[in-house]
Amino acid sequence: MIRIELDEASLGATRIAISPLRDAFCSMHLALPHRHPSWPYQAWVGQAREVWREDDRLRPLWDLFVEGRGEVSDFLLPRPFGTVNVHEELAALRATDPEFVREQVAVCYPGMADQPFVQPYLKDPEAACAALADAYAAYWEGAIEPYWPTMRRLVEDEVLVRARTFATEGIDALFAGLESRGRWQPPVLELTKHVDAEYAPGERRLVLVPLVFAEGCRLYSTDDPEVFALSFQARGAAALREPSEPVAEDRLGLMLGRGRAAVLRELGGPLTTAGLADRLGLAPSTVSEHLSVLSEAGVVTRHRVGRSVYYQLTDTGRSLLALLTGEGLLKAVA
Repeated sequence: MIRIELDEASLGATRIAISPLRDAFCSMHLALPHRHPSWPYQAWVGQAREVWREDDRLRPLWDLFVEGRGEVSDFLLPRPFGTVNVHEELAALRATDPEFVREQVAVCYPGMADQPFVQPYLKDPEAACAALADAYAAYWEGAIEPYWPTMRRLVEDEVLVRARTFATEGIDALFAGLESRGRWQPPVLELTKHVDAEYAPGERRLVLVPLVFAEGCRLYSTDDPEVFALSFQARGAAALREPSEPVAEDRLGLMLGRGRAAVLRELGGPLTTAGLADRLGLAPSTVSEHLSVLSEAGVVTRHRVGRSVYYQLTDTGRSLLALLTGEGLLKAVA
């Protein structure tokens, strides 16, 4: 069990940061031969496993995954700093302090200093980290890069939704559903893990990292002296799926048409046209047309954040969704 006590100052310092490298790392776990990914990832995993099998440049990663018995050292994943460019994180990996690498090897692989997969990190940490970064880059190119535009929109949307939730509804709403093995009992965030650790207020700054591939593994950092990084599942992973079969018509679909009904259902939080298109497997122009009609009908509203335009349901839209689908109807009546 990990217990993180958060006082008012700690909560104010909490941040949400995107980390493409962490997403890539978790996806590697999901693509291992013994894993059975759930439906949203099944189309993707075949290509990823082919990359694992056929690209010899991934050998440094494979050795750590298999020979290292799944241990995750902090030198494998630099501190998340909120970039959408994986190569910036890989540059940070290449610049890892050699002494920190040696310290982490001693902590994560005790009694294994003579193992061939460990030796490079002890003898020449800089070269070993460079080779590790090259392996990451090769995996990214083959397994993640084609999907990154979609993944980027999902995690960026998640950051926006969580930030708005924190600002408008408070910390309880922010932590709700954040981590399936976590529990928020103010002022303590508890995580069910295989290690025991306790952190006093101000001892670590909490950084929350949304991941599309969090099903592969949940990540947390305990060795960083300043930051406790905790990953969680971003919504919308179904955007990676294969095109699905048409669903049976319902009352909402009969009234609005299947496409507009699907757009309305998906708007649980603020989303862009591109984000909706990714999740629904529709062309952005089609989604834009649906949103225009829904906006004119007063069931969807729009607001601009920087260069992006986000759409969300109005009270009328939520009521319509509840009445015609039953979603939230009992709660509203109560």
